[in-house]
Amino acid sequence: MTTYTALTTLTGKDQAYALADAMENLDPEPTGVGVFEIEDGSGLWEIGAYFIDEPDDVELTLMAAAFGAKPFVVSEVPETDWVAKVKRELSPVVAGRFFVYGNHDADKIPEGSEPLLIEAAMAFGTGHHGTTLGCLRALDRLASAGFIGKNVVDIGCGTAVLAMAAARIWPNPVLASDIDEVAVDVAAANVSCNDLDGRVTCLVAAGFEHETLHSAAPYDLIFANILKGPLIELAPDMAAHSAQGGYVILSGLLVEQAEDVLAAYDANGFDCETREDIGEWSCLTLIKR
Repeated sequence: MTTYTALTTLTGKDQAYALADAMENLDPEPTGVGVFEIEDGSGLWEIGAYFIDEPDDVELTLMAAAFGAKPFVVSEVPETDWVAKVKRELSPVVAGRFFVYGNHDADKIPEGSEPLLIEAAMAFGTGHHGTTLGCLRALDRLASAGFIGKNVVDIGCGTAVLAMAAARIWPNPVLASDIDEVAVDVAAANVSCNDLDGRVTCLVAAGFEHETLHSAAPYDLIFANILKGPLIELAPDMAAHSAQGGYVILSGLLVEQAEDVLAAYDANGFDCETREDIGEWSCLTLIKR
């Protein structure tokens, strides 16, 4: 069955959300509407809607004009078995000692590697993206240099691949949290698939806003693979929850955004130990002064 997408951009968060709300009343009604900030410093927001029936071009044109948005781009989306497609196209990822794979590649695990199973159906955070890959490499470098994480947390954990990687190489329990309940359910399922039950605890929380996260501090290693804005907002909390001499591994930011994030963390008592740029993405390893 063919479905449809309608995408546009405009300037300003309030206008973007107002347009998204208005789109809920279109006929035919969209099955979902999303609003996303374009993290390139342009101030633009993207609004996208999905339709089972072809949307009305006239309605979309009028709505875009009313909210000062660019004309909608409408596209057909052919029916696709996305899980099967991902399984075909996603090859295993090697990041230092870590080997991230799907079940369909279980026969390819190298001897001596630390395997992490992430199924294609749970593919946000598989290691293929430059941000996750950078974080895994940063973890591998720390471990290779002799660091042992005794109290580790993964903030905005997604699939929990980073938390699981830490639990693979160090004996102490690891915490993982995400603001998205679905992500936390996926993380917990991945933990079970990797036989790490009891080693990684998954929580629903925004940032550090959970009693378990507060009480477990200070941490000697914090992962946060999210976005530039939340990373900067979290800088004071990162400082408050980090042990002196502790590390934070940050990603989810574009190369051109790295300096702003570094400035925010410098102001909160962190020094940059290493930085790795992979394609358009940057990964920062910082140490608490």
